[in-house]
Amino acid sequence: MKYRYVLYMAVINISLSLAKSPVIDVGDIAEVRDFIKKSWEKTVRFSPEDSGQHIGLPYRYTVPSISDSFQALYYWDTYFTGEGLILDGHIDLAISNVENMLYLVERYGKMLNGNRTFFENRSQPPFLSMMIESIYRKTFDKEWLARVLPNLEKEYLFWMTHRMTPVGLNRYSNEATLAQKRRIVDVLKKRLGPNFRKKVEYLSEGKQLEIASHYIAEAESGWDFTPRFDMRCEDFCPVDLNSNLYYYEKNFEYFAYELGNISEAKIWAKRAERRRWLMYNYMRDKDTGMYYDYDFINDKRSDIISAAVFHLLYAGVVSKREARRLKEFALKSLEYPYGIVACEKRDYGFNYQWSYPNGWAPFQFIAMKGLERYDFCDDALRIALGYVSMVVSTYKVTHNLWEKYNVVEGNINVMNEYEMPSMVGWTAGVFSWAVEFIDRII
Repeated sequence: MKYRYVLYMAVINISLSLAKSPVIDVGDIAEVRDFIKKSWEKTVRFSPEDSGQHIGLPYRYTVPSISDSFQALYYWDTYFTGEGLILDGHIDLAISNVENMLYLVERYGKMLNGNRTFFENRSQPPFLSMMIESIYRKTFDKEWLARVLPNLEKEYLFWMTHRMTPVGLNRYSNEATLAQKRRIVDVLKKRLGPNFRKKVEYLSEGKQLEIASHYIAEAESGWDFTPRFDMRCEDFCPVDLNSNLYYYEKNFEYFAYELGNISEAKIWAKRAERRRWLMYNYMRDKDTGMYYDYDFINDKRSDIISAAVFHLLYAGVVSKREARRLKEFALKSLEYPYGIVACEKRDYGFNYQWSYPNGWAPFQFIAMKGLERYDFCDDALRIALGYVSMVVSTYKVTHNLWEKYNVVEGNINVMNEYEMPSMVGWTAGVFSWAVEFIDRII
C-alpha cells in the first residue's frame, strides 16, 4: 500500500470545510491498518452447540467487537466486515461466515439478525448475495457457487413471501410474540428519551403493541432507530431494501450466466426490471428526481432524505442521468466534512442514533461504491478522504475504532441510544476498503 493520498490529503479543500481536518501522516494510517490486521483473529469465535440463547454455528465466525457487546454473528455487519477480511487475506473467514449464514437459512428459512434465539423474530438487510458475489469474484469456484445458490434462493423467497406488500415491493416486518413486543416498549422508553415516553404514556396497550411491532421492523432494517418511517416502519417500502433485492435479482442473473443457465438468467433479468419500474413509479419524486421510502398504506412518499438513497447507485438501479441528479441532491443534504450522515438535519423529536449527526460505516461504503459505479470518482474520493481522516485522528486519541462517528465534527461526540461500544467489524472493513480505494484512484 503506497498511501499516495497523504500529499493529496494535505492540500484537499472540500467545499464543506474539510481543510479543518488534521493532516494525516503515513505512519498514522499504517498504525490503524496494523491494528486492524492484528485484531481480526481476536474477533473470531467457534461455538457449534446451542446453549441458552446462543445458536450454535458449524464453522468459525467473526463478531463485531473484540469483547463485551456484540458477540454474535450479525447479518448485515458481516458483509462490510467481510470486505476487509478479503482485502487482508482472510477469505477463509469470509467463506465460513457465509457458510454459517447458509446454515441458518436452512434451519430457520431466513438469515436471522444474529445467532441468538431472541433474534428469531426478524432478519436484517439482505446482503448474503453480495457476500457470495465478493467471494466468487475472488475464487471463481463454480462448484461452490452452484452448491450455495439453493439456500440463497431460499432466503430470497423469504423476502418475497413474508415481506411482500400489495404494490409488489418489499418491506421490513417481524414475527415477534406479544411478550417480545411488550419488552421492546420498555426498551424504547429508555433509548428514545422522555419525548417518546410522553408520547406513549397514555396510549392503550393495543396501540403500544402496534408501535412496538413497527419498531421491531426497524430493528430488522438495521436502522434501530430512525426517523425515516415516522414510527410506522411496516407501512413503508424502503429504498435500501428494494435496491438490495434488485441487486439480488441481478446477481441471480449473473450467477445463472456463470453456470450456463441462460433461460434462468433471463427470468431473473425480467424480475429485476420489474422491480426497477415499480421503484421508479412509487419512490421517485418527479420534480427533484429524488427517491424516498414509499408509504404504501397511505399511498405517498416520505419526505425525509436519508443515506438509503445511495443504495440505488450501489445496486445500479437508476440510469446515469438519474444518478447524476440524485447524487447532487443527496450529497447537498447528507454530506459533511467527514462523511455521510444517516438522515438530513431536522428536529425529529426523539433521540435517534440513525440520524444526524451520526455517520455509520455502511453509509460510507455504499455511497463510495455507488458513486464509483457511476464514475463519480471525485465525489467518492472526497468521502473516502474525510472518513479516513476522521477514523485515524480519532484512533490517535482513543486507540480504538468505534461503532459510529460524528461526521460533522469528525469525532465520537455522537447521538447515542446506549453506551457506544468500540468496534472492529464494519468500521475496520470499511476503513480498509476506503484506504485501498484512495490508493487505487489517486
